[in-house]
Amino acid sequence: MLKLMIIPFFLLSCFQSTQESQKPNEKDSEQLSNPEFGSLQKSLEVGIGQNVTLSCRSTSGSLPINYTFFRGSQTLWPTILKTDRNPALFNLTITSASDLGEYKCKAVNGISNSAKYSESLNFMLLDPVSKPVLTTTTSQVRIGQNVTLSCHSENGSFPINYVFFKGRKTMSSKISMQGKAAAVLNVTINSSSDLGDYKCKAENNIPNNTKYSNSLNFTLAEEDGLFYPLSIFLVLLFLLVVIATAQLVLFLILPRCKARKLKSTGSTGFVSTDKATGSENYVTYTEIEYAKSEEVEYADILIRKEEEDRKVNLRADTTVVYSEVIVRDGMQQAEPLHSPE
Repeated sequence: MLKLMIIPFFLLSCFQSTQESQKPNEKDSEQLSNPEFGSLQKSLEVGIGQNVTLSCRSTSGSLPINYTFFRGSQTLWPTILKTDRNPALFNLTITSASDLGEYKCKAVNGISNSAKYSESLNFMLLDPVSKPVLTTTTSQVRIGQNVTLSCHSENGSFPINYVFFKGRKTMSSKISMQGKAAAVLNVTINSSSDLGDYKCKAENNIPNNTKYSNSLNFTLAEEDGLFYPLSIFLVLLFLLVVIATAQLVLFLILPRCKARKLKSTGSTGFVSTDKATGSENYVTYTEIEYAKSEEVEYADILIRKEEEDRKVNLRADTTVVYSEVIVRDGMQQAEPLHSPE
């Protein structure tokens, strides 16, 4: 009876041993899958000098698995052996445009008859942003005026993110632009403290590549605008003073100077008490102005007949007497010349 109980127990133990010996063979016969391939970075956009990490992993297949990375037809060493299901990681640095791709990986174990390859991957090169230029439509403003600031980088991969500043104070949140258009910010000039100084910065997905613009300041138009009207007013005031002075000299000062000159030189008039020929009632008057020239000068003499209660018709009286004036040694002499009778 004891022997009969030992025999089934022995047979069961042999069966269990057989099953355990067959389990490794089942694992060895597991089909190796095509590896999953990618980058640990969130974006495939990279910049020159940027470090990237490639990941390659087969989710099925007997272990260990050898992973090899490629760029185009070039093998990237070293080959990585994995004894677990964790991905194989390969680090590289983007030093030029030739480092952008095409990348892929290969998985091989000791059981599969052929290697398994991943899909290919390509990076895109990011162009660093250039120094942005900050501009505005006008540099002269008035209190209460609205102005527009524009910030633009000529070069750089999109999107480009812009931020505006006044001094050290941030004036706007991040403004993301996908194209070549400039980022704009509207500002109201409420006081002189709003005149500046304004700046902006630009950056894209390349790390540590922030660029700052030139500074910009406004000026109040009232301050500069006062000079021109004031200068016009001063010019007009000066012309008015000149005209008033000329009028004063012409009508007041010159006549007084002439009067003083006549008083200082004495009277140069000659009164002839000689009776005119043919009449005893004629008196000849003449006033001769002193002249430094020695040329002969003539003066018209008006003859007035002195008669009581009788007016002389000067138009009808055509009698003219000429007097010759000769200047010798600073003295004036007059020689009467009688008109023909």
